[in-house]
Amino acid sequence: MNTPIDLRSDTVTRPTDAMRTAMACAEVGDDQYGEDPSTNRLQARVAEMLGKEAALWLPSGTMANQVALRTLTRPGDEVVASRESHAAWHEAGGAAANAGVQIHEIGKGGVFTADELRAAIKPRSLSVFPTTTLVQVENTHNRAGGVVVPQHEVVRICTVARELGLTTFLDGARLWNASAASGVALDTLAAPFDLVAVAFSKGLGAPGGSLLAGSKDLIAVADRHRRRMGGAMRQNGIFSAAALYALDHHLLRLVEDHANAHAFAERLCAGASVQLDMATVQTNIVVFHLPASIPLDAPALSALARERGVLVNAFGPRTVRAVTHLDVNLEQCERAADVLVALLAS
Repeated sequence: MNTPIDLRSDTVTRPTDAMRTAMACAEVGDDQYGEDPSTNRLQARVAEMLGKEAALWLPSGTMANQVALRTLTRPGDEVVASRESHAAWHEAGGAAANAGVQIHEIGKGGVFTADELRAAIKPRSLSVFPTTTLVQVENTHNRAGGVVVPQHEVVRICTVARELGLTTFLDGARLWNASAASGVALDTLAAPFDLVAVAFSKGLGAPGGSLLAGSKDLIAVADRHRRRMGGAMRQNGIFSAAALYALDHHLLRLVEDHANAHAFAERLCAGASVQLDMATVQTNIVVFHLPASIPLDAPALSALARERGVLVNAFGPRTVRAVTHLDVNLEQCERAADVLVALLAS
């Protein structure tokens, strides 16, 4: 049986042989005691890349986001985030269950403006309102199709946040992609924020792990919340070695994923009557919609595509997502688009 072309997510990648070798040879120690040399190297390296004082490894991006909320908010607070943000849509209600906060979604297409932030903040003089204490930016934005949030607006947003006494958090799970697509350095993208999260299991192709970066004081608080949530590990160097290898060998190739996503999207638009704004295809995610004139809905299209060896995600009743990554090449992406075109035509 042929291996399917898996475009469900960039998290489906498997470690390369060279990455597995690096993991097998990793120096390890007990990370709860701060004695895992590979993890210590990774934390120091990424903190420097992001221009922050310190960093903390966590098992997953969701835990990184949840720990950030626990660190920067109190139960009953309100968090302002982009519409359809990962924190609001894809973390199983963790913001409410773990941090006891509510999320106010604003903007559209994965972005919002400083003016929209200012308008969204609840008056603190009225006790019936929750206290708005944190603004969160997701860059790149998953559900909006991997769009890069314009850095000039990020700076304005964080300036308004500081003016109004809010803390700031960057959900940068795919910040590597944002940097590769925009040409803006990682430390510049991270600079306006109090805390920044990045992930190693998406575009970089490691088997797991994320990281929070910020001031030493904030990271110390985050570490305590990580322990409370069961995220402190032991011989974590096996995972850290994979992330270090990915930084050395998989960072510069992200532009290939972006080019493959663009080729997939162009082929799909040329052959099928889908709703897809090519201006949103900026990185490695393609989100398209099926108009009412097409009899297939997203789950049906996904199921039929699977039978033909192409895996995509039904992201809504009539919304489909495809994500390119290091385990698919240009020819496979074009073939996947052809399969979808044929199914939509029939």
